[in-house]
Amino acid sequence: MVKEPYQIKVDKWTFTVPKGYFYNENDFWARIDGQTATVGITSYLQNHLSDIIFVSLPEVGTKIEQFGEAGSFESVKAALDVISPVSGSVVEVNNELVNSPDLANSDPYGKGWFVKIELTDFESDKENLLDAKGYFEVMKKKVAKEHEKLKGTHTANKT
Repeated sequence: MVKEPYQIKVDKWTFTVPKGYFYNENDFWARIDGQTATVGITSYLQNHLSDIIFVSLPEVGTKIEQFGEAGSFESVKAALDVISPVSGSVVEVNNELVNSPDLANSDPYGKGWFVKIELTDFESDKENLLDAKGYFEVMKKKVAKEHEKLKGTHTANKT
C-alpha cells in the first residue's frame, strides 16, 4: 500500500513530501533500505531552483559525513552542493542523472536520485533528521516566506 504524500499547491507549483523518507532542513532526502540510503533533492528545492542543468557526483567509495557534500549541481538560478542527510560510503552514483540532469526536476523522488550511501551510523544520523510530517511543516514555512517575498516584489514593481 502506497502512503499518500503530503502536498501543498501554491500558484502553479505543487510541492510533494513522500512519507517514509528522512529529510534534512537543507531540502535533501534519504530513503532507507536496510543499510543503504538513497539520497536526492526535494521537490521544493528543485522547484525553487528551476531547471537543473548540470550534476557532479562523488566517486564510489567516497566517505560522506552527515551534512557533508555528496555531489553538486547547477540550475539556471544557482550552483549548490548536495547536503547528505546521512553518513557513510558512496556505493552507487546515478550516472543517468549526470547525462540527464533534468531527471532531478521531472522525478526528484524516483529517477532523479543522486547517490546511494552505505550507512555507518543511521541511529545517530536519524536524531538530526525530520520525518515527512516534520519536513512538510518546515517546507510550508519556506514556501510561505518565498511566496510573500514574491508578492512583495510584484507589488513594488507595480508602484
